[in-house]
Amino acid sequence: MIETRDLHRSYRIGRKSIEVLHGIDLRIHKGEKVFLCGPSGAGKTTLLYTLAGLEHPEQGSVHIDGTDLYKLGRREQAQFRNQRIGYIFQNYHLLPELTALENVAVPGAISGKDSTELALKALERVGLRDRMDHLPAELSGGEQQRVAIARAIVNEPKVLFADEPTGNLDSKNSAEIMSILMDLAEEHHVTLVVVTHDQELAKVGDRTLIIKDGNVR
Repeated sequence: MIETRDLHRSYRIGRKSIEVLHGIDLRIHKGEKVFLCGPSGAGKTTLLYTLAGLEHPEQGSVHIDGTDLYKLGRREQAQFRNQRIGYIFQNYHLLPELTALENVAVPGAISGKDSTELALKALERVGLRDRMDHLPAELSGGEQQRVAIARAIVNEPKVLFADEPTGNLDSKNSAEIMSILMDLAEEHHVTLVVVTHDQELAKVGDRTLIIKDGNVR
């Protein structure tokens, strides 16, 4: 489902260039649940952004379901992400002026679907249909993360990326969020890639990959 070849990504700080991804080759199979672990600053989020089409690599390729992501034009790439990829951000990234239902409906509206019905179904999957008219500020951290998950799955993606989805939550909410993600992956045969600093949490997946010094092992 996901394959990278010789993936490189670096950042420039002043005159210095720091390479974060150093020629990563990676294969993740359809329906696999993979956790990316490693020390802070190792490049976990950078790799996830690059896999999802959010940050362009300087060298190398990313294939998702047979499509070379970075050979698509900007409009094609945006359409591909909207239809095939779901992304859960660590800090939720909900629009503060929109209700839970409206936030979840955004990807569906972009794709031209009946977004309200899809959003209701997605909120129901994460147990938040009764909170659909609430603004993000009126929701707890765990509820905001559930809304973010519902938004990520509203278009029924083939691949779901999650960046530290439990990083801002207590242990009870963390367990509930991971249970939701694992159930979604199992029920719909979604390929799940999760960044986490918690190697104990990563044990619930099929495979754990460690990122260190710009490489994966």
